[in-house]
Amino acid sequence: MLENKEELKNKIIYRASYRGSKEMDILMTNFVKSLINDLDISELNQLNLLVNLDDEKLMNIKNNILNDDILITNIIKKFQKF
Repeated sequence: MLENKEELKNKIIYRASYRGSKEMDILMTNFVKSLINDLDISELNQLNLLVNLDDEKLMNIKNNILNDDILITNIIKKFQKF
């Protein structure tokens, strides 16, 4: 279990760091590193879903422009406030 949690954390950090646009790389890396060590496995799974969204959806979430296909979670609320 602990190995899987650490593997998931590493996967999330990697994905946050290598997104495609430098601006989103910086934003997502800083956001992920600010909270990743305080999350349980359920929240890590939510964060993993978030970091795997495309940059346009992430900017819409950040700017509180939400579609019906986005489920508001604690992680999304934290991202919006970050």
